[in-house]
Amino acid sequence: MNDAYVVDKNLGCKLEIQDGDLPKRNADGETVIDLSDEQKYLFDTRGWLLIPNAISEEEAREMRDFALQLSNDPESLHEAERSYVAGPLQKLTDHPVVVGFLNEFLAFPHLSSSDCYGFRMEGSGLRNPSYVEEKQGVFSPHNGHGMFRFAVDSHHYQCIPGKGFSGLTRVVWELNPVKHGTGGTLLATGSHKAAYASPKSIQDPNSEIWETYSCPAGSVLFFTEAMTHSTCPWTNTENDRVGIFNLYNSVGSRWSSWNPPVELIEQMPSMRQTLFRETHVANNVAGFNYGGQNMRDRIIAD
Repeated sequence: MNDAYVVDKNLGCKLEIQDGDLPKRNADGETVIDLSDEQKYLFDTRGWLLIPNAISEEEAREMRDFALQLSNDPESLHEAERSYVAGPLQKLTDHPVVVGFLNEFLAFPHLSSSDCYGFRMEGSGLRNPSYVEEKQGVFSPHNGHGMFRFAVDSHHYQCIPGKGFSGLTRVVWELNPVKHGTGGTLLATGSHKAAYASPKSIQDPNSEIWETYSCPAGSVLFFTEAMTHSTCPWTNTENDRVGIFNLYNSVGSRWSSWNPPVELIEQMPSMRQTLFRETHVANNVAGFNYGGQNMRDRIIAD
């Protein structure tokens, strides 16, 4: 980001970034995995990015079992654990790959520190369709044109040479294999930057507008909610979809009213708790007083 001229809060000054502004380790002490230049380019131009095998098959199996237990038998879990950010799924909220991605496309460095994420989490849920007709899911295109939308509803995308900002961002963990054309998410590549209204053909799931993917269990899909996308009805007879749909936003913006159980948050490491802090900008960086004046007021709080 230092190469891009991102305007800071005051007087058109360039946003200056220092070591420690963005976390290099997550709440579990794991090293953050930064995006490659190719991955940055692909996400900025396409609006989505797939990273296969982000977690192991064993981890995916443990998380899948917990997610299905929560979905099918919630009473078997303690009340505070009845959340898709609980149990083994908690590690997905700030997985090193996720933090690396969001540090680049969502975090604001002056609302972040080595111990505080510069973004918020505001949604998590399970998508578990099957090939049974009434459970396949419904094709329903929505969103798009994010470069030309006001930031008020979070579904926007902004960019300047050398820097992109995704606004509301979806992170999908595929805990079962996805076969191309038999389920998953349909993506209208590049539609987050579209300057023309969507054509009628976008209502056809077989249109060339749509792209999709295949991936092994344990893969993660990132896409900006500023792009047009849809459910792809699940017709894979080999396995159901088990997708954890996590949602992230900037520190100063909120789309949903979702919150995990307070008791669950209180049991999390302090750094992970910053994912669920209140939605405002001024003085909302753990350990600092901050009003946005080019780092000069990032003074450690008394």
